[in-house]
Amino acid sequence: MIRIHKSVRSLIAAALIVLWGAGAASTAVSSRDHKSFAALSARLSEQGGYFDSDNLISNETSYLHVIPKLKELGITGGIYIGVGPDQSFSYIAKIRPKMAILIDIRRDNLLQHLLYKSLFARARNRVEYLCLFFGKPVPKTRGWENRSIKELVEYIDGAQSDAKLFEKTVANVRKDVQSYGIPLSASDLETIVKIQRAFYGAGLEIRYSSYHRPPRSIYPTYRDLLLETDLAGQQQNYFAGEDDFQFLKKLEEQDMIVPAVGDLSGPQAVKAIGQYIAEQKERVSAFYLSNVEFYLARQGTFDKFVENLKSLPIDNRSVIIRSYFNYYAPSHPQAEPNHFSTQLLQRIEDLLKQCSTGECDNYNDIVTKNSILLR
Repeated sequence: MIRIHKSVRSLIAAALIVLWGAGAASTAVSSRDHKSFAALSARLSEQGGYFDSDNLISNETSYLHVIPKLKELGITGGIYIGVGPDQSFSYIAKIRPKMAILIDIRRDNLLQHLLYKSLFARARNRVEYLCLFFGKPVPKTRGWENRSIKELVEYIDGAQSDAKLFEKTVANVRKDVQSYGIPLSASDLETIVKIQRAFYGAGLEIRYSSYHRPPRSIYPTYRDLLLETDLAGQQQNYFAGEDDFQFLKKLEEQDMIVPAVGDLSGPQAVKAIGQYIAEQKERVSAFYLSNVEFYLARQGTFDKFVENLKSLPIDNRSVIIRSYFNYYAPSHPQAEPNHFSTQLLQRIEDLLKQCSTGECDNYNDIVTKNSILLR
């Protein structure tokens, strides 16, 4: 029998505790000071604005339909730009950019991305992330890294919510977001907690909602969005595979997913993003717009957006990912059955050429001319 001196045993025990703590779901975020992260977010931001939706989740059931075509066209690397909450993560996971900049007119969107950043840091894997988000106990069984997204959804649906666990996560997130260097008011911190409580209270039944419009039954639940497929019937959400999740986790930990506040037709933010990308000697791989162009066209500022677009370093593979909602009428030529949204792709250079010839005065022309066929 090998005898180990008491002091050596103590050192081994301490080392094991440190190793276990480093991998635990509740481990603290990176010790880096995040000064560059906060400074870049400030540099790329401008005065925020108002939108009449909480926009906590997407209402685009078609959001994954472009992914096979992105792969076919070789859209990869570069810098990804996108609006909105977490639907960008599925595009980022497939495009694998060097960096992502997430810009939105609502400051609340920046705050929601700080919440995501904390959850990615504290979760070792997909199931732990979802458990932290929805206030569920982490499963005691092993092997969840290999489980399907359907199994993850079924676990979150079936597991009993734990108020104490959730409140612990609220406290941890509050501490994390204040460590990222972005100045946060008491109201900002309350907003982050409000977002957390919305997901905890509704669970996977949470839906997109508008402040001044009645709820629509056609809006998908978060469960629906997680289980959506591309046009080939493949599940492509970033929770569908552990590899995609880990890629995003690494980007977050490296401060390479940067949220900013800005109007796409505003005077500063998009131009600042373009200047920064040029300084990095990079180019835009994809710019996800959702249906922001509809609102810009309606308020008469689409031409300002086009001028901002010209400031972005692009190549002949740089694309716009956009959404068209078929209740605008008429339905889009690429509309898919049973989807009220239609996801579209267009090369940025094609849109700029189209607008230079005066063919961007009509919103329907913007979203139909030069659209890349997905089928």
